[in-house]
Amino acid sequence: MHKDFVLIPDDQPGVLARVGAALGNAGLNIEGVSAFTGQGKGVIHLLVNDPEGAQKALGDAGFEVRAARDVLVIDVEDEPGKLGEVCDKVADAGVNIEQAYLATNTRLVLAVDDIDKARAVLA
Repeated sequence: MHKDFVLIPDDQPGVLARVGAALGNAGLNIEGVSAFTGQGKGVIHLLVNDPEGAQKALGDAGFEVRAARDVLVIDVEDEPGKLGEVCDKVADAGVNIEQAYLATNTRLVLAVDDIDKARAVLA
């Protein structure tokens, strides 16, 4: 099972660098990331190789993990139409995709409202 962590720091220069340094200094690899800003805040989604270690490293660096949820991580081929194919299968099963981003090694990260049903249809 993979976990997606959500951080909501203030929008200011260097925040993403501090996140990367905190995890890197703890020997933790970031496997996927999505980050954007709005209304003076940042929203960072992280997929890491050690959720417990990442929670500690981020906390020690002054970051609060605001949410952590189980996500699907799916190998996808890097070619036109693959995102649509995967998402069609999930939608046809009646599952809503609430968050999506790409991770290293051409993997798709999906946060969904019914992870068991989505996992079954993508197996």
